Amino acid sequence: MSHAADIALIDRFLEMMAAEAGASRNTLLAYQGDLIAASEVLGGRLGAAKPEELGRLSSEWADLANSTLARKSASLRRFFGFLADEGMRKDDPSSALARPAARRALPKILSRDDIDLLFAEIEIRLQRAGDLKRPLRLSALVELLYGSGLRATELVSLDVRAIVSDRPYAILRGKGGKERLVPVSDRARFSVARWVDVRPTGTSWLFPSGKSHLSRVRLFQMIKELARDAGIPPERVSPHVLRHAFATHLLEGGADLRALQTMLGHADIATTEIYTHVDSRRLVELVERAHPLVDAAARRS
Repeated sequence: MSHAADIALIDRFLEMMAAEAGASRNTLLAYQGDLIAASEVLGGRLGAAKPEELGRLSSEWADLANSTLARKSASLRRFFGFLADEGMRKDDPSSALARPAARRALPKILSRDDIDLLFAEIEIRLQRAGDLKRPLRLSALVELLYGSGLRATELVSLDVRAIVSDRPYAILRGKGGKERLVPVSDRARFSVARWVDVRPTGTSWLFPSGKSHLSRVRLFQMIKELARDAGIPPERVSPHVLRHAFATHLLEGGADLRALQTMLGHADIATTEIYTHVDSRRLVELVERAHPLVDAAARRS
């Protein structure tokens, strides 16, 4: 099999990922890069590679970080699975690929007391400010980060019509161009409405800045400054950490994991499980309280 043949197979695989799996452009580029690099290592024999040949890839990748190795191995497993499913190969050699014991680091955690400190600092700023524009903007930003679980990019690029005062949800276009509904609380809508009353006009952005919208970098800076003034180490707080707090605190309050997956815009429920780091003690208590076999055992005793 030639390198050109490998490229043809990779292109067919990417077409499938785009059409059937709805993979985003960045995801497709990552798959493409991993597969072409592997093909080059194997001299254009990736599509026909035998298990022992895949061992060369493991040697080639020996010095890579575990997370990178895990991604490359996952790309190849999906590729070979596609070839087998489509009848282009009679076997799937991907079992020969390395399986690094990579784990995602748990996200930084903010307690409810920490969140209270952030909002208390915002209230102080609102009471002290002569010009309310900046504290009102900050209030709306934090309410949407923590109250709706928005990603930083989703938040700063919101259209001014996205949050409506009489509608308890917003429709967002997130990763991969996929739309989803996110909840918008009464207090978040109130904060946004107060901000809209004073925001600069002449632009469609909810959070305008110059000729465009507020940048992610500036949002990060604002959240760090807020944390510092609230007495929380700034390195513990970011827009992503506030999104994580939204998920964690909802789950701790009894939210359904599938509903949370939808609100966060995760394609894979496993991502939600890692993101929310449910503690085992609470899950055990849930089983003991709700499982029918527990009730049966209690009746027999």
